[in-house]
Amino acid sequence: MKLLNSTIEKIKGLDESFVAAARTRMDNLIKPVGSLGRLEELAVQLSGITSSMHPVVDKKAVIVMSADNGVCCEGVAAAPPVVTLMMTNFIANGVSGMASIARTAGAGVVVVDIGVDGNVENDNVLVRKVRYGTGNIAEGPAMTREEAIKAIETGIEVANEQIERGVKLIATGEMGIGNTTTSTAVLSVLSGVHPSEITGVGANLPGDKIAHKVEVILKALAVNQAVKNDPIDLISKLGGLDMAGMAGIMLSCAASRIPCVVDGYISTVSALLACSLCPNVRDFLIPSHASFEKGSALASELLGLRPMLHMDMRLGEGSGAALAFGIIDAAAAISKDMITFEEAGIGTV
Repeated sequence: MKLLNSTIEKIKGLDESFVAAARTRMDNLIKPVGSLGRLEELAVQLSGITSSMHPVVDKKAVIVMSADNGVCCEGVAAAPPVVTLMMTNFIANGVSGMASIARTAGAGVVVVDIGVDGNVENDNVLVRKVRYGTGNIAEGPAMTREEAIKAIETGIEVANEQIERGVKLIATGEMGIGNTTTSTAVLSVLSGVHPSEITGVGANLPGDKIAHKVEVILKALAVNQAVKNDPIDLISKLGGLDMAGMAGIMLSCAASRIPCVVDGYISTVSALLACSLCPNVRDFLIPSHASFEKGSALASELLGLRPMLHMDMRLGEGSGAALAFGIIDAAAAISKDMITFEEAGIGTV
């Protein structure tokens, strides 16, 4: 708990002096005011995060938290749990969808075993296992409160390590069969929306099994009675180790004034938890894409951040976040490379 508390204490809001200066300069660049739309908003946000008129985001990394979910034994996922272990290795070896996208952006990929239900034997994987998978939330809590805190702090530690190595832009990713079930359970508590309205297919669960998935989530909600205003209670009773780890990454980025790119559904629910722990975290988050998973729109609405990309993606892993890296590079580039009307010697448009 000491690392968690000390990290939260460091988190402040955007540097408003740089926000104001960057917005003024943006309005005076050689273009019609507002003509670059949300790219301008992003450029101003980057200045507010980094306290720089010319923010640098050249060294990037996607941190992927891998963990299993005990609720899979209830038949809520199309794929067997062993796929978590397999995909953890595939991502680390650079042959997954996200890894391919990250490579095009020149980004590193850091894969963390925070709770895989098996032994990962891969030199490309950081083994920071809190426990071997979570408990079955339909029968009891996913983990203890102490384990939830440890998982959050593991995310903080891993992100801190990357930041110390010079990484300037971090994206969150996850791998864990069954994690749309845990995310939907958490989102239902946070939003007050019935699970039937936000439960999706996850990794291609057949449509005729969605009703059963809803029943399992309802059972988990009844059994655990998680407290809405206590994010650690929510994580420990209904969440996943991957979700906790990603929340920790977001806290670390905010404390170090590093922009953090939020991936899809599970990452967005994790962002809600991170912002529940410290509301100022939201200032440091950059939404990437609108996941096609059913509950994603509600999660983004609660977070108050509009995704930039609409690609009908729902892979997870950090794939949408990696795809958004190019847009963030472009926002930094217009701050750095464009000149003002005054510098060009002409009037404003």
